[in-house]
Amino acid sequence: MPLFTVKVKWGKEVFPDVEVNTDEPPLVFKAQLFALTGVNPNRQKVMMKGGTLKDDAWGNIQIVEGQNILMMGSKDEDVPIEPTVKPVFVEDMTETQLATVTNMPAGLTNLGNTCYLNATVQCLKTVPELRQALVDFNAASSSSLSNFAPAEKITIAMSDLYRTMESNQTIPPLVLLQVLHQAFPRFADKVEGHYMQQDANECWVELVRMLQQKLPALKNKNNDRSTTNYKSAIDQFFGGSFDVEWKCVESDTEEVTKTTESFLQLSCFISQDVKYMHSGLKNRMQEHITKHSPILGKDAVYTKTSKINRLPAYLTIQFVRFFYKEKDKINAKILKDIKFPIEFDAFELCTPELQEKLEPVRSKFKELEDKLAHESVKPTAKQLAESKQEEKATAPYWFEDDYGSNNSGYYSLQAVLTHKGRSSSSGHYVGWVRQSPTSEKWIKCDDDTVTPVTTEDILKLSGGGDWHCAYVLLYGPKLLPMDTSSVSS
Repeated sequence: MPLFTVKVKWGKEVFPDVEVNTDEPPLVFKAQLFALTGVNPNRQKVMMKGGTLKDDAWGNIQIVEGQNILMMGSKDEDVPIEPTVKPVFVEDMTETQLATVTNMPAGLTNLGNTCYLNATVQCLKTVPELRQALVDFNAASSSSLSNFAPAEKITIAMSDLYRTMESNQTIPPLVLLQVLHQAFPRFADKVEGHYMQQDANECWVELVRMLQQKLPALKNKNNDRSTTNYKSAIDQFFGGSFDVEWKCVESDTEEVTKTTESFLQLSCFISQDVKYMHSGLKNRMQEHITKHSPILGKDAVYTKTSKINRLPAYLTIQFVRFFYKEKDKINAKILKDIKFPIEFDAFELCTPELQEKLEPVRSKFKELEDKLAHESVKPTAKQLAESKQEEKATAPYWFEDDYGSNNSGYYSLQAVLTHKGRSSSSGHYVGWVRQSPTSEKWIKCDDDTVTPVTTEDILKLSGGGDWHCAYVLLYGPKLLPMDTSSVSS
């Protein structure tokens, strides 16, 4: 692999030991310069012996070890803004202009069948604690990501990307894509010179697993004396655990064995009789598995019953829509319509011990609902507008001794990752995200096109045809308003 170390001069700044891989397109090298300087690739003019570097090909340029390279270009914030701007009416705005004036989040450029990565990044970005953990993450300073292990590379790239996305402009996730390809070469597979489509849930799982290794647990800022039993923020906010019982169907004398299992994601299995997400999850909680029986001395069928003993703040649910079709050698898709709720109650899936712990906060939600149901006076339009504008304080969603847990069992949907197509290796992925945890507004993140949508649009993603089908759902904690006049202390 032709790997060189060069020196880059930009204005008064000099960046030594910048690595260049001429097997990769020049745009990847420009992405490294973007990470170092903050100058977008489309504003960069990179000059060296042999000419000016283009985006798609190295041309006649021959890189040598230790070469001096000159880069010219300004950061977006340093570029002068034209003083006179013609007024544009909302009716005449493009989707991109509309996204900017309505404070839409940044879009992500599709770099060639990379919609699976873009949709995953947008969905995970809805978790404020994850964003905070990435802001707090400190890596040893270096001019090149090549000095780090894969998990640290991905964590740094995610942190930099989320920080750049705060500008609300379309961003090319070049560095994250590059380190993802290095860590997991299967995501870099190509057909006829183009990247192949990948499974978005596989990307989700691998990114979360990398972050799990490097992001330390967060401390509860509202309680300086609080401690945590978690090493990772991922385990803290995304991780749950099961109490599992194994009962041998073929032996009455074999005792029931009990184990525990951890999870970062729940699976909703889709069968002929499953029409709702809740029933698909329940099917996963009780299943028949064949394994060796020490009493019978042979393989036997066991009933595996799982109950959740720890609910995470953020619950990830995967709809198992793909199965391998031997005849066609593809991961075919189950298009069946599976209804999912905007608000989800996980109480029934929990152990009796956890259910008892959930009751106090659940009773407060019930009191609030009863009070609202008995209020016959409707608020005026002005009061309604004011109540939506102000961010009301909310009660802690976690148990006092377990920051990052869910203390009620109630969840609100905050992100949906969908797939449109017939197999996981083709089609198109899109992220649909709630604008904020307390907002009723939703946003469709279709690569670099970001548009507002309604809750009704989200509920239409349940499947049943060639339209976008829900594939991965992310639920966050349902927040209880801190209103002492409506909820007893």
